[in-house]
Amino acid sequence: MARYDITGIGINIREVPDDTGSVKLKVQGLILDGPAHTAGVRQGDEVLAVNGEDVVGKSAFEVSSLLQGPNETFVTIKIRHGNCGPTQSLEIQRQLVARSPVFYRLEQVSNSPSSVGYMRLKEFNALARKDLVIAMKRLQDMGASYFILDLRDNLGGLVQAGIEIAKLFLNKGETIIYTVGRDPQYQKNVVADTAPLVTLPVVVLVNNRTASASEIVASALHDNCRAVLVGERTFGKGLIQSVFELRDGSGVVVTVGQYVTPNHLDINGNGIEPDFRNFPGWSDVSQHLLKCNLHQQG
Repeated sequence: MARYDITGIGINIREVPDDTGSVKLKVQGLILDGPAHTAGVRQGDEVLAVNGEDVVGKSAFEVSSLLQGPNETFVTIKIRHGNCGPTQSLEIQRQLVARSPVFYRLEQVSNSPSSVGYMRLKEFNALARKDLVIAMKRLQDMGASYFILDLRDNLGGLVQAGIEIAKLFLNKGETIIYTVGRDPQYQKNVVADTAPLVTLPVVVLVNNRTASASEIVASALHDNCRAVLVGERTFGKGLIQSVFELRDGSGVVVTVGQYVTPNHLDINGNGIEPDFRNFPGWSDVSQHLLKCNLHQQG
């Protein structure tokens, strides 16, 4: 979990039963030009061993864990090409294989000279903040007057990435999220510590699969009057969980706190209600944000 989306060799392994009832571990997918693909691994290959350790009886998750390790270190993987092809041992250097979760484009607003910068964020991985900054700067340079941040079907990922992305839109000192828990170390007020990268109006698209880090970003922008939310009530995942390793190598996940929005609403089990179900006109967006700011000021 600590290595989530940070290092690896860029393959996805699946357990596939064969005709005899035993299970083979097959390469279901590869990152094109990733470390494994470059070394000669292909889709459909069977994984036989990792660093000399036979993988018979191991799950796909266990073998994926064996493959992972510190960036730029090496792992040796033994594979069988296809169903009955030759076997081969390959030494592969682990690399950062996180894929960009950001897709963006500039769109013309109907019956208006204005343009809108559309940004879809699929997950909060190690590249999320860096690639979103690139997208925002390019869209602004291309003449965007508004931003749409699409968080639909984004189930979260790295919470810290969500916090850092929220900072891109907020003024210094504004609250991103509160954390509450029985232990004082989990009672925090997380605030923006820099000036915003952009100040253009923002629409955040959400649905019932917008969860966790996505809800932190959505509520931070909404409660600080930086964005309106459009779509469906969000999922409602707001727990803080810690993983403790046990002596035998297993682990236990314990809930130690929860996230509360800047407006002091408990995310977990409740989700966040959008401002609009259907996409509003841009004049409605501006008016809504203006009213929000006036309400906050007094």
